[in-house]
Amino acid sequence: MPKKKYELLPNDAIEVSGVVLHRIKALKDFGEVTKGDLGGYIQSEENLSHEGKSWVSDSSKVYGNARVYEDAQVSDRAHVHGNAHIFGWSVISCDAEICDNATISRGASVYGNAKVFGNAKVRGNAELFGYVKVYENALVTGSSLVEGYAEVFGNACVNGRVRVKHHAKVYGNSSILVCSVIDDYAKVYGNAEIRGFAELCNSAEVYGNA
Repeated sequence: MPKKKYELLPNDAIEVSGVVLHRIKALKDFGEVTKGDLGGYIQSEENLSHEGKSWVSDSSKVYGNARVYEDAQVSDRAHVHGNAHIFGWSVISCDAEICDNATISRGASVYGNAKVFGNAKVRGNAELFGYVKVYENALVTGSSLVEGYAEVFGNACVNGRVRVKHHAKVYGNSSILVCSVIDDYAKVYGNAEIRGFAELCNSAEVYGNA
């Protein structure tokens, strides 16, 4: 059993969605955290591992069955709840929300007002920011970037330095691969596959088995 790296403060509590959360306090130095530092709020020690450099800071909140572990960081006003898992060296910050069965791993960053939910997975140094939504069974990986008001959902896969921007939508069983750009109000859906430095913009749509 690893030595505890933090404690819950019984006299510093808030209530979120009917759940009581307690602020945490570091009991030793690790990562960029110094013994005595105050962190964010968690429901119980099940939410934040005592191993690794993982930490919940500022006014961020982790509760329900959500778990933050390995070297993951949750900061600012971010919310992580449901059955979500945040691990690897991933970063969740600003007003981002991760919930349901979503998984953020392998150095992914989610910030701004981005939301990841359902069974979605974001990993492999992918980056989400703005007001984006990634949900259902979608996967965003391979150093891809999703920004603005873009949405990735269904069984869609975004992989390989792809950029999905502004109000673009990628959904269904579609795949966006290898440095492609989906911009403006463009949509890719059905079983469509876009790859190899392709660019789709304006109100263009690619769908079916294209």
